[in-house]
Amino acid sequence: MIGKKLSIINEFEYQQWLQYLCDEIDRQRLKTVMQVNAATLQHYWWLGNDIIQKQKEKGWGAKVIDKLSVDLQKRYGNDSGYSPRNLGYMKNFVSEYPDFPFLQVPLAKIQEMPILQARLAKFTVSADGQFVQVPLAQITWYHHISLIPKVKDVALRAFYITESAIQGWNRDVMLMQIEDKYHTKARSLPNNFDSTLPPVHSDLAKAVFKDPYNFGFVDMTKVKQEKDLEDQLASKVTDFLLELGKGFSYLGKQYPLNIAGEDSKVDLMMYHTRLHCYVAIELKVVDFKPEFISKLNYYISAIDDLIKTPEDNPTIGLLLCRSKNNTKVEYAMRGMTQPLGVAAYQTQQLMEDLKSSLPSIDDLERTLEE
Repeated sequence: MIGKKLSIINEFEYQQWLQYLCDEIDRQRLKTVMQVNAATLQHYWWLGNDIIQKQKEKGWGAKVIDKLSVDLQKRYGNDSGYSPRNLGYMKNFVSEYPDFPFLQVPLAKIQEMPILQARLAKFTVSADGQFVQVPLAQITWYHHISLIPKVKDVALRAFYITESAIQGWNRDVMLMQIEDKYHTKARSLPNNFDSTLPPVHSDLAKAVFKDPYNFGFVDMTKVKQEKDLEDQLASKVTDFLLELGKGFSYLGKQYPLNIAGEDSKVDLMMYHTRLHCYVAIELKVVDFKPEFISKLNYYISAIDDLIKTPEDNPTIGLLLCRSKNNTKVEYAMRGMTQPLGVAAYQTQQLMEDLKSSLPSIDDLERTLEE
C-alpha cells in the first residue's frame, strides 16, 4: 500500500480484542443453541402432554403410542425423534415436570443443603415464596431422559441440571458424577463474594468455584514445594482445567507483576470467560494459614490496577491449600476488600479408597500359611 503508513499491531491490545470477540461469538452461539434446545423441549412436552390427554379422554391404552409412532415416522422420517421409546420418554417428561418450563423446587428442601442454596440462589422464587423455579432448558433432552430415572429427589435433580449447565458436563460425565455422589462432595467454598461483588456477579462466582478440588491426577510423591505442584498442574493443564470447570482459560504460571519496581509472581493466572474476570490462584502444599489471605488480597489489588481493563469485572482470588479450617478462614477473610475464596484440594483419593479395600499384609500371610 504505497503512500499509506501501516500501524504496528499492539499484541496485548489485539489479544484483548480477540478475547472479547471470542466471548461474544460463544455467547451468541450458545444463545442460538439454547433457543433450539428450549424449542425442542417445549415440543416434546407438548406432544407428551397431548398423548396423555388423549389416553385419558378416549381410554386408549399403550398400543396407541406404537400406532402414532408408525404414522409420525412415516410422515417425518425414522430419525425424526418419534420412536415408541422416545414418545414414552415424552410422556414421562410431562409427568415429572408438570410445571414446564420450570422445575418447582420446595424452598425448604434447598435450605437443607448449603450447596443447593449456592447453586440455585440466582433463580426466581415463586409468587407464594414456597418454590424456586429452575429452568429445564439449561440441559438437553438426552440429559433429561438419563437424569430422570437416576435422581428422584427434585432438589438434587435441580442441582444436577444446574451443575451440568455450569460445568458443561455432557450426558456421560453427568451420569458419572451422579454415580460418584458429587453432591455430597461439592461444597460452596468459604468466600467473601457477597460483600465484594455485585449480587448477580456474586451468585455466579459462588456457582463457578467449589470446595474441595480433586487433584487425583497429581503425583504427590514428587511434590515437595509449591513450585512442584505448579509444574504438575501446568504440565497436566487439560486435567486441571476440567477439574476447575467450564469457562477457565489458562494464562500461565508464575505470572509476573511489577509492583512499585519490584517483581512479584502469581502462582497461576486464569481468565474466566463467563465471569469476564481474571482469576489469580495461589497454591500451598501446607495447611491454611491466615497470612496467605493477605498476600492473595495484595495480588488481586495489583492485577486490578495493572492488568484489568474497564471491560473486565473485578479480579477474583482463589487460594488452594492442602487442608483448612473454615472458622479460621472466615476470621482471616473479615475486612478483606477484594473478592476471594479458599478451597482445599484432595489427592490420591482413589488409591486411598483402593487401599482400604485391600487385605493387610498379615491377612495375606495368614492366607498363604493356610
